[in-house]
Order: sequence, then C-alpha cells, then structure tokens
Amino acid sequence: MFKISVWHGELSESYLRFVTQLGVDCLDFGQGDFFPGVKEQGYPDLDKLLKIKRKIKSWGLEFNRVTLPDITDEFMKEKEGSENELKNTVNALQVYAEAGIPIARQRLQGDVFPWMSRRWNAPHRGGYKYRSESLALANNTQGPPPAEELEKWWSRFCDLYGQLVPIAEEYGIKLAIHPSDAPFPDTPLGSLGYHRVIDAFPSKQVGYLYCCGTRAQAGGSPLVLDEIHNYGRKGRLFMIHLRNVRGSLATAGGFEEVLLDDGDMNPAKILLELKQIGFDGCINPDHIPTLEGDEGTLTKGMAYSVGYLKALFAAMAVLK
Repeated sequence: MFKISVWHGELSESYLRFVTQLGVDCLDFGQGDFFPGVKEQGYPDLDKLLKIKRKIKSWGLEFNRVTLPDITDEFMKEKEGSENELKNTVNALQVYAEAGIPIARQRLQGDVFPWMSRRWNAPHRGGYKYRSESLALANNTQGPPPAEELEKWWSRFCDLYGQLVPIAEEYGIKLAIHPSDAPFPDTPLGSLGYHRVIDAFPSKQVGYLYCCGTRAQAGGSPLVLDEIHNYGRKGRLFMIHLRNVRGSLATAGGFEEVLLDDGDMNPAKILLELKQIGFDGCINPDHIPTLEGDEGTLTKGMAYSVGYLKALFAAMAVLK
C-alpha cells in the first residue's frame, strides 16, 4: 500500500515525535543546502548525513527524497565558472547514493515564468488562505522566452542529466524531476517538456516527482488521471505530491490551491488510479496551508492532511 511522506521540518525531537504520532512513514528534504557540508564544500558530508539518517530511523521513519544542490541560471545559461554547480550536484548525488537514499530531486532555475500571471492568497472556507494565480490580472510585459532560449535550456538540462544518470544507474538511486510550477505552456517542464525527460533518458532510474496539483493547474483532473496512467504503466512515477486545486490555466485562465477535500479533484479517484498502475511509493500532501491556531512547524494543517490521506487509505483497504 501507499506510504505518507512529509517535509523534514527542523528535525527537532518535538517535530519528529509529532509526525510519528500522526503515522507518517517517511521524510522529504526539499532544500538543496539543508545537510551539513553543502554550504561549506558544495555537497553533503557522508558521515554527518548517516548520523541524521540514524536519528530519523530511531523514530521509525525513513528517508524518502532529498534535493540536490541548486542548479541556477549561471549553469543553464553556461556562464563562466558555472561548471562548479555541475560538479557539486554530481558529488552530492554520489554521497546520497552511498548513504542509501532512494530518491533525489534536482531543482532547476529558469523553468518557470512568474511574470506571466499574478499571484496572491485567496480566502476559502472559514478564512484559510491559499495560493491563487490569474493570467488575466498579470502585468505581463515580457512574455515567454524565445524558442532558441528554451532549446538552450533543454540542451543544458541534457548536459546535467547526462552526468547524473550514469551515477543513478551505478548506485541504484532514482532521479525524480518535478514539473514546472506554474505550468504555462512554454515552460521547459510543462506538459510537453515533462514528457521529453524520459524520452531523452530512458533509464529506469529516471522518472517523476509527479505533482497532481501542478498538473491539475494545467488541465484539471482528466489530465492528471491520464498522465498517472501514462507514466505509471511505464514505471516512472517515483513519488506523488497530492494537492488539490480549483480551476486551471486551460479552463479558467487561473487556479486556486485548496485543502485536499475542497477542490475540483477527487483524491480517491487519484489513489485508485495509482493503485491500478501498481504505485507503492510515498504520497506527500505538500503546500499545506496555515489553519486557525497553527504555530511553527507542528501544524493542524499537516495533521488534517495526513489524517485525510490515512482515512482514504483505510477506505481503499476495505474496498479491496
């Protein structure tokens, strides 16, 4: 059956106790410079990473996904000295692989165009607020980059993955890429660009951190179910971000992120589709909003999201 992962928080005793009490299985590390050694030498220190792994395991938790050091526009635009970024992320992947981490994500700058929409926090039931974006309200004077710039970006992406994939294959660590967010049609990892990743790198170690919310922003629930079936039957879904939205860029010219039970998608249908294609990885209810009474990292929003997922899991087990 599926597992639940949440973000790492500050790894304090109280935080680890909290997520263990909620019934979480794994932790996801979304910061490329979180682990000791990255800020100092460009990649993690293996011994200190293993010490953190032992601490997490002592709470009955496991690593699910880490994030490699950032690849910035310096590298993507091939500026002088940017090859250090490539060297650091290659070294980091090897360290994570040696530590037995199952999944690594590479963050990439330059794959989103924030000026193409206007973003704000919209109010929802009871007054909780969440991210919203609109194309119509944008002050868009730039437009998407020219085609040649996008192709240059893709070429550099291939340079990067050309170095990472052999390491992933040698050590058995999975490379998971997140879609562009927001998913404007011309973003490099939007609908078409996202498909290109596994075409260019057919290794079984290359796949997706599939974000249901981001892809729903592009085309709603039918698109999400179709892509889960497509990528899932190829064995390329490594983990899932499960968030819900209202509207989409295609149908409404904008979208609003909402709580899991408060949007256009039926999360149960998504889980059923994942079950049908044999997915058995982690589901992370990311982009958790702040609810009344929340303070710090021990949030009611996380408790709600994890509880909602566990209730769906239990219902699916009964239906089996």
